[in-house]
Amino acid sequence: MANKDYYNLLGLQHGASTDEIKKAFHKLAHKYHPDKKGGDEVKFKEINEAYQVLSDEQKRRAYDTHGAGWNSADGGPSQGAGGWDFSDFTNAAGQGQGFQFDLGDLFGEFFNGNGGGRSGGRRGRDISVDIQIPFADAIFGSERTVLISKVGICDHCKGTGGEPGVGLKKCATCNGQGKVHETRRSFLGSFTSARECSNCLGRGEVPEQRCSVCGGHGVIKRNEEVKIGIPAGIQNGEMIRLTGRGEAVARGTLGDLYVKVHVEKHKIFQRDGENLVMALAVKLSDALLGAEYKVDTLDGPLTVKIPEGVSPGEILRVRGRGVPTSSGRRGDLYLKVSINLPPKLSRKSRQLIEDLRKEGL
Repeated sequence: MANKDYYNLLGLQHGASTDEIKKAFHKLAHKYHPDKKGGDEVKFKEINEAYQVLSDEQKRRAYDTHGAGWNSADGGPSQGAGGWDFSDFTNAAGQGQGFQFDLGDLFGEFFNGNGGGRSGGRRGRDISVDIQIPFADAIFGSERTVLISKVGICDHCKGTGGEPGVGLKKCATCNGQGKVHETRRSFLGSFTSARECSNCLGRGEVPEQRCSVCGGHGVIKRNEEVKIGIPAGIQNGEMIRLTGRGEAVARGTLGDLYVKVHVEKHKIFQRDGENLVMALAVKLSDALLGAEYKVDTLDGPLTVKIPEGVSPGEILRVRGRGVPTSSGRRGDLYLKVSINLPPKLSRKSRQLIEDLRKEGL
C-alpha cells in the first residue's frame, strides 16, 4: 500500500486515539466486508491493513516516522530508517556492478529484526454475522448461540497438518530453512529476496504423513456453534467483536468475529437513550379524580398512581425501571398519559356532564 495514507483510509486525523481507530475500523469493516451485499474485497483489505498498522503502537510509530515506506514489504523508502543512504547501491548498479542482499534481513536490522514491523505471522480472515434479538434481551442482556460456516482448526490433527503420532521431516522445498530465496534482475542490478516457504509455512519441517481429514492444511471448512454474549443495554445496530472467533489459518492466529445486533421493535415500549417510554390510557373519571393503575413493565406488573386532575399528554415518571447503564444504575420509565373518552354517553352520564358544565367545569 505504498503512497497510501492509512489515516485517510479510515477517515481519521493524525493523532487519533486508539478508541477512535477501533471505532472507525469496525464501521468500515462492516460496510465493505466481502461477505456482505455490496461489499468491496479490495477496500476491505485496504482498511484492514491500515487498522493492523495504526492499532499497533510499534508499527504506528514507525509509520508516523517514515511514512508510506515504513515497511520493507512496500518497497522501502529511498532513504532508510536512521538516515541510511542507499545511493551507493544505485550508483553501483548504474555502473553495471550486480549486487545481492536479502531485503527482509536488511530492513529487519532497522526494525529490531522483525522485518520492518510486519504482521508477525499469518492471520485468519475476519468474518461477520447479523443477529436479531427481542427488545427485552437488548435491555437486560442475554446469550445467543449461532451456527456459522467457517474455516476452523482441524480437530483431527489439531492444526499440525499431520496424522496424530506421526513425526516430522525436513521440508524438501526450502531444505529446512523455512524460507525460499528468489533473485530478480532490474536496471538497478540483481536483488535477492526471501519469502516464507509455502510448503512448510516457514517451519522448515513437514509431517511424515499428511492429515487424512484436512489433507495436511491444518484447517478445514466446517460448521461451528458460537455463543454470543449480548450485553445489557445494547443499541440497535451495534457491533460486538469476538476476538479469535473468526476464521483460522494454518499455523497462524485466528481472525475475529463481528456480530451486528438488530433489536426487534416492542408493541408497548420505545427506547429513548437510557430511558423507556410507553403510552398509558386512563378513563376520564380517573383523570379527574385520580386512581391507581396496574401496568405491565419489562420487570413485571407495576402499580402506578394517577394524580388527580392529570392532563392529556402529561408524563409520569417511574425511577429505575429503564435501561441498565455501564455505571450499574438504570434509566427511568416514562408513561405518557392519554384520556379515554367514551364514544357515546348514556342519559345519566350526559345529565351528570351537564351538571358539571353548569358548575363551570
